Amino acid sequence: MRSRYSAYVREDAAYLLRSWHPTTRPGELSFDAPKTQRPTWLKLDVLRHVAIGVDSAEVEFVARYRIGGGSVVRMRERSRFVREDGRWLYLEAVQD
Repeated sequence: MRSRYSAYVREDAAYLLRSWHPTTRPGELSFDAPKTQRPTWLKLDVLRHVAIGVDSAEVEFVARYRIGGGSVVRMRERSRFVREDGRWLYLEAVQD
C-alpha cells in the first residue's frame, strides 16, 4: 500500500499498473490533467491490515490530498490485495 501511495505522489503510472492485478487493472493510467487539477498528496495513514488467507489481505487506509488551493480531502478505503509469484498486487477497493 505504501509503495502504491508513493507511486501516486511521484505520478509513476508504470509502477501503479505493474502493481495492479491484471483482472482489474485499467488499460492505461495517466497524469495528463493540468497540474492545478491534479491532487497534491499530503499524508497516508494505514489504519489496519488483515490477512484474509495465505496470499490475500485487506488494507484499510486514509490518504489526504488537496487539489489546487482547495480544502484537504480525506479519502478512506479498504483495499484488497493478492500475492502472486511473491508479489503483492492491488485487486480492488472493498465496497461496504
